[in-house]
Amino acid sequence: MLASGEMSDKPIENISDTAMWVAVYRAMESERPDAHFHDPYARMLAGNRGEEIVKKMPWAKSSAWAMIVRTCVIDELLLKAVQKDNVDTVLNLAAGLDTRPYRLSLPPTLRWIEVDLPGIFNFKEEKLSGQNPVCKLQRVQLDLSDASARQTLFARIDAESKQVFIITEGLLVYLPSDQVAALATDLASQKTFRFWIADIASPVLLQWLNRRFGKMLAAAGVLMQFAPEEGADFFTGFGWEVVEFRPTIDEARRLRRQMPFSRVWRVLGLLASKKQREGFRQAGMVLMKRKD
Repeated sequence: MLASGEMSDKPIENISDTAMWVAVYRAMESERPDAHFHDPYARMLAGNRGEEIVKKMPWAKSSAWAMIVRTCVIDELLLKAVQKDNVDTVLNLAAGLDTRPYRLSLPPTLRWIEVDLPGIFNFKEEKLSGQNPVCKLQRVQLDLSDASARQTLFARIDAESKQVFIITEGLLVYLPSDQVAALATDLASQKTFRFWIADIASPVLLQWLNRRFGKMLAAAGVLMQFAPEEGADFFTGFGWEVVEFRPTIDEARRLRRQMPFSRVWRVLGLLASKKQREGFRQAGMVLMKRKD
């Protein structure tokens, strides 16, 4: 991961750079007069490197709406669970440059555990030094592709917790289906891991994303690939049941953060096949509960 002020010939150097990319979107929303959320650290964390990525990636700026909607929905569902479902631990996998433990109204007794690679955490800790989280924040440097290491971590958190809420924001799309299945199984095997929120793409959306960003991501060894044909029902075979699914398109309309030229796209959608229209509605945020 390059430092925020360093420049590169490639828009994306590695998977951790996508965190700076998304941080720009959070900064854009935070600076709006009608902002749905305020992340006062996003612009600092994104830095010049994040701005460079958004400028060089084709269609990047016009794609901000989807990431902003994702952030809003996860904020809403997380806060609801913390308030009503006695969640005492949040486990944020591939946390990147997320700053929810600093910016959300969370109980000080809540334990928040972030997991990600050393490079991005070293950068994040340097930038946020002197800033105080609102809850009990821990960071664990770990490669989630190491199944043994993650299983050991999950077992430890399970033994120390009563009710765990898991976040995988912007992670699953970069994994092959078998790795998503293995992760889902490992999470479901822990008795206190009660809720899980994830964002998923659909096959139709994945094709669209790869046409826009695939070539530049592939140059950095990054591949967008997880988009289950069965949508959120994919997880039901691995110990989870779907509590709520929120299509990104519907939430964008609710939050008034629709894609540019959304009216034109709606007209064009009338000409699309039913399968294509339903395909886009399979993309969104899914809240799951571990099966008893």
